[in-house]
Amino acid sequence: MPLGRSRRRGEGINYWPGFVDALSTLLLSIIMILSIFVLGQFFLSQEVTGKDEALNRLNAQIAELSQLLALERTNGRNAQEQLSVLTSGLDKANADKTRLQGLLDDAQKDAAAASAQGGQVAQIQGELDSQKRISDQAMAQVELLNQQISALRRQIAALEQALDASESKDRESQTKIADLGSRLNAALAQRVQELSRFRSDFFGRLREVLGNRPDVRIVGDRFVFQSEVFFQAGQATLQPEGKAEMDKLAAALLDLQDKIPTDIPWVLRVDGHTDDRPINSPQFPSNWELSSSRAISVVQYLMSKGIPAQRLVAAGFAEFQPIDTAGTDEARKKNRRIELKLTER
Repeated sequence: MPLGRSRRRGEGINYWPGFVDALSTLLLSIIMILSIFVLGQFFLSQEVTGKDEALNRLNAQIAELSQLLALERTNGRNAQEQLSVLTSGLDKANADKTRLQGLLDDAQKDAAAASAQGGQVAQIQGELDSQKRISDQAMAQVELLNQQISALRRQIAALEQALDASESKDRESQTKIADLGSRLNAALAQRVQELSRFRSDFFGRLREVLGNRPDVRIVGDRFVFQSEVFFQAGQATLQPEGKAEMDKLAAALLDLQDKIPTDIPWVLRVDGHTDDRPINSPQFPSNWELSSSRAISVVQYLMSKGIPAQRLVAAGFAEFQPIDTAGTDEARKKNRRIELKLTER
């Protein structure tokens, strides 16, 4: 009907087809703009989601910072790269926002000529506001990430300072330990030398008082007495002859102990040894009991002569430390013995 009326009016210009074309073009433009908005929102949401995951990883890395300093440095660099990517994405989103704002401005200009499209323009405006809010949220996340990176850098610096201080203290401690070790070794060496000197004095004194007896030998750093000097066969009670020898030994030891400094922890060790022939009596079920009892008898007698108990040690070795391994009577005689050794506690 409007077209017929236009024709009846003759020469009147028909604007309606052009207006329809313009309106169709506007609708297509608006649809395209909406599509761009939707795509922009989708990609921006993906970017924001990726940044949330990056932020979570960074928080986990901060929790392990105290133990993995070197790894945290690498993670800090990764966080910086992620920040660069996020900043790039934000710049892109801002560019899209600017472009959409321009399109909106154009759409608003066109909407002035087509008020019927006002509702769609308002919808576009709302979507643009939503996009702006998303951009603002992304900016807030970027700012938070920047703050966390700064805090991470401060923590790394603090850990580096603590590590440097710890290494410095460790070097000082190592130096002190080395110095103390040298001093201790020197002191021990001095004590060993002093004890060796007193041991030599003791052995020399024993040689003087014991004379050249065939049943007393010097083996290394020990005086070796044949058991027959002190005990009858199978017994652990000192004989009078043995007590006489112990009196000489006690006199030499008492004379020596006054000369040895009190800070040298010396002891006289008395070792009892038997031959390989077993014993099985009510008093001594085995050679262990016999050798130990003989050593204890010597120690007890020396204590009765004034030797301090803390300077004496008794040990029994039964037949398991022989001097001569031959199965002869002469070898067994050598192996039945009492050994005296001046040593450290």
